[in-house]
Amino acid sequence: MIKEFQHRPRSGATRGGERLLVGVGFALVFAMLVGGCIRRAENQVTIYAAADREFASPILDGFERQNAGVEVLRQFDVEASKTLGLVSRIEGEASQPKCDCFWNNEILHTLRLQKQGLLQARKWKIPDAWPKSFRAADGSWVGIAARGRVLLVNKTKLPDREAWPSSVLELADPKWKSRCGIAYPMYGTTATHMAVLASHASKILPPVGVVGPEKSTSGVWSWEQWIAGVRDNAVVLAGNKQVAIAVGQGDLDWCLTDTDDAIGEVESGKPVEIVFPDQGAGGIGTLFIPNTIAVINRAPHPVAAGLLADHLVSETVEGRLVMGNGAHFPLWPDAKEQSRASPNAPVRWAEVDFQLAADGWESLSVELPKIFSSAP
Repeated sequence: MIKEFQHRPRSGATRGGERLLVGVGFALVFAMLVGGCIRRAENQVTIYAAADREFASPILDGFERQNAGVEVLRQFDVEASKTLGLVSRIEGEASQPKCDCFWNNEILHTLRLQKQGLLQARKWKIPDAWPKSFRAADGSWVGIAARGRVLLVNKTKLPDREAWPSSVLELADPKWKSRCGIAYPMYGTTATHMAVLASHASKILPPVGVVGPEKSTSGVWSWEQWIAGVRDNAVVLAGNKQVAIAVGQGDLDWCLTDTDDAIGEVESGKPVEIVFPDQGAGGIGTLFIPNTIAVINRAPHPVAAGLLADHLVSETVEGRLVMGNGAHFPLWPDAKEQSRASPNAPVRWAEVDFQLAADGWESLSVELPKIFSSAP
């Protein structure tokens, strides 16, 4: 507040000088207000969270307890549009951001936001040994607590273990027609998975005759042939949870899903088992997709946003995600907790270029709805 003091001016020149100073003062205040130099109070911070509410809310509650007086305003995703809805909202608010911190449960669309310059580059409180593929080179995001993309098999429907699928690529095999399932590939981790497979097709797709509808002239399948085989053979449901439930109920023999949805069926007592795919010779390995944390560029509450972001990437919070219902896989080196979804044998993680996958998403997002036009 500007106080006005009553006093007697010594001369006309002095009064003129005072008027000049007052005018300059008001001009400076106006400039700071217009230019955004005067920040909003930092007793609130807004997060857009694509992470499941059941996992995210207790962690955000914990942040509020540790930072008395700071309220976390939460915007969760809508099930129908998954992460894409929140990303579109951030893009639409680019000229005047309303979101401070973005907690994504996958990586594809985080990379798209990074490419548009909508994420703030910053120094994160993580070890130097953090996996390079799970952090931005410019510091605009960090990946934590990954989920594996696994096969869930119904042991009653497939009693012979030797007959179980062992690769994601078997979704295109005609022998599994109407017996395997996949989530609609436009959203969530399935979208990311399809983007990875499309962008790495020349290294991933198998020799002719292993799976797929037709032989190609080059001696290997093209991406177009493989995804057409998926469309023709796999049952497409709304989400990863839905296909996991379908396997648990025996409506499908097996499906591609996330470890958090798969472990839910295992622990509910269904006759199912998790298979970590593509572990054999020549296989790409199992794809793991991390949660990603980022601060929005020109966030309205930058100090509180930084505090919240650092809290979310902490070893303690990742440990809670690992030990929670989602059974995430830790990225902190020498993590104390290990996912209960881990198999007894070591799992080879796929080494992929997520940025390459993100770069190809624009064209793929046009292609996939045409291919899966009859999907829910």
